[in-house]
Amino acid sequence: MTTYSTYEAKAKFSELIRKVRGGETVVITYRGEEVAEVKPIEKETTVWERIEKLREQGILSGPAKRTWDWKPIAHKPGALKRFLEERD
Repeated sequence: MTTYSTYEAKAKFSELIRKVRGGETVVITYRGEEVAEVKPIEKETTVWERIEKLREQGILSGPAKRTWDWKPIAHKPGALKRFLEERD
C-alpha cells in the first residue's frame, strides 16, 4: 500500500490513478494522519459472493450454505406514481 500526503496526491494524481488502475490501494494523509483510501472499484458481484467475502474477512459468520432462495421483486413501471395517487 502506497501513501501520499494531500500535497503529493494533488501533484502526482496521474501516478496515483495508474497505481489504483493496477490494483493497488493508495492511502492519502493529511498532516501525517490517514484520512482517505483510494482503491479500485470492485466488479459487480452477486449477494452470495459478497457474503462469502465478508466471511473470509471474519466480518460475518453464519450458516456455511445458503438456506433460502431470494427472488427478485417484480418491477412495475409507474408503481410509485400509482402509490402516491392512492395516498391522496
